[in-house]
Amino acid sequence: MSKRARKTAKQPAASSVGTAAKRLLALCRKRELTIATAESCTGGLVAGALTEIAGSSDVVDCGFVTYSNAAKQRMLGVTALTLERAGAVSREAAEEMAQGALAHSDADLAVAITGIAGPGGATPGKPVGLVHFAAAARGGRSVHREKRYGAIGRRKVRLKSVAEALAMLELIARNNSR
Repeated sequence: MSKRARKTAKQPAASSVGTAAKRLLALCRKRELTIATAESCTGGLVAGALTEIAGSSDVVDCGFVTYSNAAKQRMLGVTALTLERAGAVSREAAEEMAQGALAHSDADLAVAITGIAGPGGATPGKPVGLVHFAAAARGGRSVHREKRYGAIGRRKVRLKSVAEALAMLELIARNNSR
């Protein structure tokens, strides 16, 4: 495949993320909701997708990039016990990250992403491509999802994770308003 063909093949995924981000921002504006992100394996890509759109500052409150366990603890309040027992890539860590993002921001909604994008980092029971997501509303509903994307490449795992996080925020936003 030529360089041009590869570049063109990558654009639809990126444009669908942009479309999802625009749709989410419009929904949050209509419902007067704000967002915080707590990201590990995506390294700020969700916040980046949202802030790529002009005028997003009326919806995006803040983003936390907590790649290390120490940052998860210090910035979001993820407990050492959770990290010891369940690990950083777990439902428990994702849920604590989302709740921590709400606790340490003025946002109404939060999404958290923690996973193993690869190519290394797999452990027994936690393969490359495993990603845990949590989305939560202040004083309300929360949801968790686990995705096993497989060893599809670091970039693809991260891009699919951004799309999933935006979809989860949209789901939470549709069920909440001020």
